[in-house]
Amino acid sequence: MRAAAAALLVVIALLAAGGGFLLGHSWSIAESGPAPLDTQAAPAAFKPGAKRPPFSLPDLEGRLRNVAEWDGRLLVVNFWATWCAPCREEIPLFVRLQEQFGDRGLQFVGIALDQPANVAPFAAEYGINYPVLVGQGEAIELMRRFGSLYGALPFTAVVGRDGRVAYVHEGVFLPSQAKTQIIDRL
Repeated sequence: MRAAAAALLVVIALLAAGGGFLLGHSWSIAESGPAPLDTQAAPAAFKPGAKRPPFSLPDLEGRLRNVAEWDGRLLVVNFWATWCAPCREEIPLFVRLQEQFGDRGLQFVGIALDQPANVAPFAAEYGINYPVLVGQGEAIELMRRFGSLYGALPFTAVVGRDGRVAYVHEGVFLPSQAKTQIIDRL
């Protein structure tokens, strides 16, 4: 019994120590150059303010879509999955923002790390009004190339009209972040 209690305490301690990332990690780039918001660095292969990585993934109809389609727009790339509770929490905000600011050059693109058969009904249920692409292993690698530290969902990258990644965030994207990291950039 003592061994089980000790093991439980170790698990709780590990969760508490590592759980900080669940609050969200983000960094931004100021007009004058890179400006990390906290002490954790992006992966060595990625530098804040770098050109967004090129990619092509299939949409829900199976058509291959290339990120270059949205060049010149403020692009918000959101990695998510249907089984991810925090993803379900933030998607209605993204739907509202796309509706309100799409005509001002805002473009959301969702990248689902899920099976297409799961994603299509989910997108319909949530009224997703922006392109949804589907990826598995290649999407996880793409998250890393965008600057994901943990590979956790949701993960969001904001790409300026110049094609440079201006902000990344792991965890739920909050309305206050939408104001400062999306709307204020339009």
